[in-house]
Amino acid sequence: MAVRGTRGAQRTRTDAERARLYAARRQWHEKQGSRRRRDTVIAVVAGGLIVIGAVVSQTVHAQVTAPDPTPSAPVETPTPTPAPTTPSATPLPTQTPGE
Repeated sequence: MAVRGTRGAQRTRTDAERARLYAARRQWHEKQGSRRRRDTVIAVVAGGLIVIGAVVSQTVHAQVTAPDPTPSAPVETPTPTPAPTTPSATPLPTQTPGE
């Protein structure tokens, strides 16, 4: 029967494998964080450019299509003339002193 080795050697291999997996996980996590930061920066820059482009577009559109100011003569508002009062054909009700 072949001897596999000592328990110390097996433990060393297990510890080395654990350390390798830990380092790989840690590296992956750091890479993930840097990728997220990069994506956030790209999104903020793109969003800012879109907002700036919209503001510039609206400003240019407002200046290009603005109506020419035309001087207008002051408009005189007609003053209402009081209608002539004519006596009505029907007598108005009057109060009697007894009521």
